[in-house]
Amino acid sequence: MNILESILAAQDGGAVKQMGQQLGLGDAQATSVLSALVPALAGGFQRNMQSPGGLDALMGALTGGQHAQYIDDPGRLSEAAGDGNGILGHVFGSKDVSREVATRAAAQTGLDPGILKQALPLVAALMMGAMARQGSGAALGSGASMPGGAMPGGGLMSMLTPMLDSNRDGSIVDDVMGMLGKRGR
Repeated sequence: MNILESILAAQDGGAVKQMGQQLGLGDAQATSVLSALVPALAGGFQRNMQSPGGLDALMGALTGGQHAQYIDDPGRLSEAAGDGNGILGHVFGSKDVSREVATRAAAQTGLDPGILKQALPLVAALMMGAMARQGSGAALGSGASMPGGAMPGGGLMSMLTPMLDSNRDGSIVDDVMGMLGKRGR
């Protein structure tokens, strides 16, 4: 299951409903917001993971944070703005990038850019929650890998593979080894 599907399915759509209520949007509009922002954030996560120490930092945040609470109890999403802004700071590095992402998503969805700016930290928190939830169900590196480096039964690796597979060859092994090689320099 990819990150977007995981968020949409969380608590039978409860996360989508909660986010929509907070932003004054219906379920369809909230789903549209998620569909526009998740890929942009995934790209930011990918760039961040490829920087020196980025993958370690993400894994540390996933195992050490309380991010799964936003997926497990969507009502907690009302408390997610601060956490989400911190995530955005790590992923994008500047508020200007966040504003640009919100502006592009607004053009894609037809919604007000202000709503997308408010949604960004919530979506970032939900993404970390989805990855943390998947990581707790299937530890990174556990189980046998399948052809192409995918992990059986979904799990965190099935979510991270699209972000880590920078050359889109279906295997993350060469990409992760390349990241590790960059660290040693």
